[in-house]
Amino acid sequence: MSEPAPGVAPGPAPAAAALAVDLADGEWHRLHPATPLLRGGFAFVAIAGFVLANLRERILGLFLGGGPGDGEGGDPIDLIVRRGLIPIALVVVLVVLIVIIAIFWLSWRVHSFRITNELVEVRSGILFRTNRRGRLDRIQGINVGRPLFARLFGAARLDINVAGHDANVQLAYLSGRNADALRRLILQRASGSREAGTAAAQLEHDGSLGGMVSQRAREFVAPELDPQLAPPESVVTMHPGRLLGSTVLHDRTVVFVLLVIAAAVLASAAHTFYVLFGVVPVLLGIGSQIVRRFSRSLRYSIAATPDGVRVGYGLLSTNNETLPPGRIHSVEIRQPLLWRPADWWEVRINLASHSDRQEGGRRTSTILPVGSRAEVFRVLELVLPGIVGDGSRQLVVAGLARAAVDDGYTGSPRRAAVLRWFSWRRNGFALEPEAVLLRRGAIWRSLIVVPTARMQSVSLRQGPLLRMLRLADVHVHTVAGPIRATLDDLDAVVAAGFFRDVAASGVAAAAADRTHRWRSA
Repeated sequence: MSEPAPGVAPGPAPAAAALAVDLADGEWHRLHPATPLLRGGFAFVAIAGFVLANLRERILGLFLGGGPGDGEGGDPIDLIVRRGLIPIALVVVLVVLIVIIAIFWLSWRVHSFRITNELVEVRSGILFRTNRRGRLDRIQGINVGRPLFARLFGAARLDINVAGHDANVQLAYLSGRNADALRRLILQRASGSREAGTAAAQLEHDGSLGGMVSQRAREFVAPELDPQLAPPESVVTMHPGRLLGSTVLHDRTVVFVLLVIAAAVLASAAHTFYVLFGVVPVLLGIGSQIVRRFSRSLRYSIAATPDGVRVGYGLLSTNNETLPPGRIHSVEIRQPLLWRPADWWEVRINLASHSDRQEGGRRTSTILPVGSRAEVFRVLELVLPGIVGDGSRQLVVAGLARAAVDDGYTGSPRRAAVLRWFSWRRNGFALEPEAVLLRRGAIWRSLIVVPTARMQSVSLRQGPLLRMLRLADVHVHTVAGPIRATLDDLDAVVAAGFFRDVAASGVAAAAADRTHRWRSA
């Protein structure tokens, strides 16, 4: 047997090389073998555990004598014991278990996917067949989710977010390395790259129990973001103390505390606790949102990669999503009132993808839960490269500050104070060749940046009251999302000019836009 050349790592063994599978060859492939257990098996195990826990005394009585099985009640299990039908009951239970396992196995067998140069396609269903297709040129982002139980098996869920309502495609589950390799390859093909070659996904197979345990342990302690994927200067991480402080000072937390105090005072004054029954569900809902926001933001990171912006978060169950260039349709920077002394900000985005099946996937609009002003600018440079440059930076700075004379924004006239008591001075817009900036709010400040190439349309509205005040509202339409790029109570003449300029700028930017094929020549 020949020796490997000096300085070259020995290649994989023939058995390992045979396991290297190109999952993007256009052929149909199956998911991870543990998929039936991960998708439905744990629910079945939980139900079985609940039943056994409730029958433990009866089971002990069958073997040790006495117990509930000796009574004369009408319990069906008592009836089975008295009539000697235990063997038949066990056979029925065994048959039911076999049927359930067979259904899980059969659902895994018929659940397959394929990836071509144009689309990702998934087939599933036993009685009712489902076929979902997602075009690569309409991909808005790819999320790799690793729930806690899936991580124990080295599996991951691949969510391919496609533009359109409920158009997303999900591959649940794949091995962790297969999911990462497929994400890179799909984004490479979606970018218009003409590079030859494929990203073969390596299926790992370690027969020893110790090898599997050590491998899972390495995955749990590994950093959420691989240092080799992004340059260190582009990485923005979350400080735990700032995350905790922002959670305590968040508006939702303040509402939660006020509701708790009000409920306690009301219950004490009425000398009855029945009043709490109407408040507790609300408190549980708000409290779960607070806890979920905090836990989801742990180990947060955002960084630039060759295929777009990568956002990762999570402690035990992790998620990381790659957003290709040109897929972000609007960005909002906002600041709750209690964050102002610390100069903390939150950044949200609008994407052209929406799904009704968002149960564990990322699909949150918040791309920076809390960050300093410097971190906000770093995030803007990542999500809107080339748009928020040196020229627009001063406009962004002015958009985050109080209104000032000659700050680059065209604001509302003084007569708008009739409708906007506090914010009429800060209410304004600025136009750049590649972006529209909308500044709003005096108590809760926000700045919306809409790339003109992503704009859908622009509208102007003027009702009877606005017509009397010679005011008008403008709306820059983007894809559906939490951000509404509206600006109210502008001077009517100024709003008409805004309408004309933004419409012309949007047409020119859309004609020159090439970001949807960011790697093509």
